[in-house]
Amino acid sequence: MNVLVKNATILSPESSKHNKTVDVRVVSGKFSELGKLDAADGEKVFDAEGAYLSPGFFDLNCAFGDPGFETKEDMQTVTYAAMAGGFTGLALLPQTDPVVQSKSQVAYVLDKAKGNLVAVYPLGAISQQREGKEIAELFDMQQAGAIAFTDGDRPLQDDGFMNRALQYAKGCDALLMVSPENKSIAGKAQINESKNSVLLGMKGLPALAEEMHIARDIFLAKYNDCKIHINCVSTAGAVALIRQAKKEGVQISCDVAAHQLVFTEDLLADFDSNYKVKPPLRGKADVDALIVGLKDGTIDAICSQHRPEEIEFKDVEFEIAHYGIIALQTVLPLLLQAKLSPGLIVEKLSVNSRKLLSLDVPNIEEGEPANFVIFDVQKQWTFDSATNRSKSSNSPLMNKVLTGAVIFVANNNKQFNAK
Repeated sequence: MNVLVKNATILSPESSKHNKTVDVRVVSGKFSELGKLDAADGEKVFDAEGAYLSPGFFDLNCAFGDPGFETKEDMQTVTYAAMAGGFTGLALLPQTDPVVQSKSQVAYVLDKAKGNLVAVYPLGAISQQREGKEIAELFDMQQAGAIAFTDGDRPLQDDGFMNRALQYAKGCDALLMVSPENKSIAGKAQINESKNSVLLGMKGLPALAEEMHIARDIFLAKYNDCKIHINCVSTAGAVALIRQAKKEGVQISCDVAAHQLVFTEDLLADFDSNYKVKPPLRGKADVDALIVGLKDGTIDAICSQHRPEEIEFKDVEFEIAHYGIIALQTVLPLLLQAKLSPGLIVEKLSVNSRKLLSLDVPNIEEGEPANFVIFDVQKQWTFDSATNRSKSSNSPLMNKVLTGAVIFVANNNKQFNAK
């Protein structure tokens, strides 16, 4: 891949050109020159005036369907959607059929992803069949290429099992990524417990269910002196618990889904199942607390929480609809709608998301591999059937005009030009 990018504002904290507007020459998939450059004869030129160039985005929490659920999403469509959303790396959840719980299944995912612009990193299951009863083959999966372990959307309920899993993970310096929900408190509730749930006549899921689970995991991580990552926090109380734990030296990190920074429970008034997510949409005070948590460093990263679903599981009554939205292509517009600065977006979406998994952060510097995204924070576009790259279409943003567009992506000596 050879290209000259003109007039790009660099957002790469480790780069000598950070916050500077320069031209960037890429030759054979590597940064060749950065500065004021003239185009060579026949050289492809991409004008990025008014746009930012940063390390490619990386997603910590992405579900797809291969193997077993290819009608929702397959490797080709999930990576295409990721590329269109500015992601050059994906951590894929193990909630497939069969579950990714052995070295052969890790190898299958890696083999399917070969030769792609988007680098794919398998996450292995913590427990066999994600049932929270017996520990899966963590060490073998780690040796095969699994970068962390999670049971995905299934919270680990048994305290003793969670304690043993943390001890096992500590032994091989592995990170456990967990979903926070106490099932005995949550029950079968599907929306946030508040005045809104009473108004809608639906059983409410209290913030307490999330916060009790996080409190338990904080105690266990502290007891075992090991690291733990909490996926998709959604309440003000959760942010406060994690903030205090970090002050006390607990090795805890967390992320938040992009839609939780914009959407609130008020959007459920029409029972649109495209707003049905887990954890549920919360109140305005929770959204405000999440944004504060991002800005003060309590929340380490932002994820897409991409959950593709066939139409027959979403275009139904709210109570029986599946949870989740497709999100890879709409993360950037949502973060801009939440009024996050471009610098903070890059920190939480490109830099910290990789650091949490001990992956190298791409650097915009001469001689380095060209792994980058160019995005325009003012460009408008319509998310519809023509622009949607996912195999599924379960998004409340479908057919909406969005502000903030990915216009160029490069990685692995390949490029994607969205202009």
